[in-house]
Amino acid sequence: MQLTNYTDYALRTLLYLGSLSDHERAQVKDIAGAYQISFNHLQKIVHDLGKKGLLHTTRGKNGGITLAVSPTTVNLGELVRELEVFDLVECFNEDGQCLIRCSCKLKSVLHQAKTAFLAVLDQYTLDDLLENKQELYSLFMGKQNTD
Repeated sequence: MQLTNYTDYALRTLLYLGSLSDHERAQVKDIAGAYQISFNHLQKIVHDLGKKGLLHTTRGKNGGITLAVSPTTVNLGELVRELEVFDLVECFNEDGQCLIRCSCKLKSVLHQAKTAFLAVLDQYTLDDLLENKQELYSLFMGKQNTD
């Protein structure tokens, strides 16, 4: 199973912002630069995370992005379910036209695998990923200082 870049970048954004001190703000360009990812793509993700209530976005001279929620409240399983489409194979989609759909056992096996994958993510929050917050912060800031 592979997450889309969208979900990957959303998780990375939350990690970056979670590593900051309480009143510190980041810019999309800082996050994109730290990870060497597309600024334009990340800008759309940040906008979406803001609409979902996960981020505060402030425009203007002193603007920036901060987490809008406590990292303890961001459940990874819930977030991934919200960001991903889990139609792993055609038969997961109601409009699927697979010839063997009515007697195939693959759908059941893949459904079990998806359920197990999400069950593991359900056990963790963003806070769990930030146990090494200071180390992450140092890595992010070190990357920006070398560019």
